[in-house]
Amino acid sequence: MKKLVLHPQHATLGAKMGAFAGFDMPLTYKGVKAEHLCVREHVGVFDVSHMGEFMVTGDTALELLQYTTSNNVAALAVGEAQYGYMPNDTGGVVDDLLIYRLEENRYMLVVNASNIDKDWNWFSEQNKDFGATLTNASADFALLAVQGPKAHALIQEVSGIDTAAQKGFTVVQTTVAGVPDVLVATTGYTGAGGVELYIPSAQATQVWEALLTSGEAYNIQPIGLAARDTLRLEMGYCLYGHELTDSTSPIAARLAWCTHFDKIFVGEDYIKKDKTEGTAQLRVGITMIDRGIPRQGYELVDLNGNTIGEVTSGTSSPSLSVGIGMGYINRDFAKINIEIFVRIREKSIKARITRLPFML
Repeated sequence: MKKLVLHPQHATLGAKMGAFAGFDMPLTYKGVKAEHLCVREHVGVFDVSHMGEFMVTGDTALELLQYTTSNNVAALAVGEAQYGYMPNDTGGVVDDLLIYRLEENRYMLVVNASNIDKDWNWFSEQNKDFGATLTNASADFALLAVQGPKAHALIQEVSGIDTAAQKGFTVVQTTVAGVPDVLVATTGYTGAGGVELYIPSAQATQVWEALLTSGEAYNIQPIGLAARDTLRLEMGYCLYGHELTDSTSPIAARLAWCTHFDKIFVGEDYIKKDKTEGTAQLRVGITMIDRGIPRQGYELVDLNGNTIGEVTSGTSSPSLSVGIGMGYINRDFAKINIEIFVRIREKSIKARITRLPFML
């Protein structure tokens, strides 16, 4: 397995480590619930340096990205970011990603760690018709997510910039904890607010230690991947390999909002057809009524015992103290407050369809 630049720091902190996307990752330090609530109430720092970063530059960079990604990249001003996905040529999803416009003809794409090689090969193949300059810069960056209601105060202390006044989904390059050329982005995967720091890998330790030292006044904790998952689930955020796959319709996944239909893009005929005609299933939120936790792969059944869908992600919500999940269900059942069952170890446990996100 690959090791993060900050692996020694995680070991010193007593992190429980585990394999994820080919990396030895910190899963938890003090327990999922404590870490989860720390992010919701204070501030936490995640080492998510396993994510991939691609640079796309040149006069045809925009043309390439307009064709290969779902959102309207042309709408981005320099210093802005957007969420989207890469559709494949059969109407599924290659991956979901963030796109940052760093300069007029220079973009940074942030992709999922498990898909770095797949995405790189796919972009390289598509680029044969465009000739933009692609650079796999994944090893050049460490990525620290500083998330929670006290995140902006902490970042102002270590950088001098007021990210609370910075618009969401924007990025600036500045000095953080004495380290120059850090990209500070008002993005995140928790719904708790804060920033993500793209740091030159060689200086990652300096920023990490400064955050933990200055963060003591804000009750900071290092946060593992396990709490990252419970946090994103409460917000109803998709995770590739669960809610999104190569065969998932982005319309069924409710990603029409980040699909710009007034352009030519990969797989557009399939996706436009799904948008016009609707899909057989839709992604929904699931809240347990009776005691139980919906887990990936569990069947969803109607009150007569007929299979009507499947859970894609689930957990016990630390904030709500109830089992929650997401899944795909036949569209006739994709209505708020409809009661269904989750099949858990041969038992049918009552649940209801819930509006996303679970947390407001």
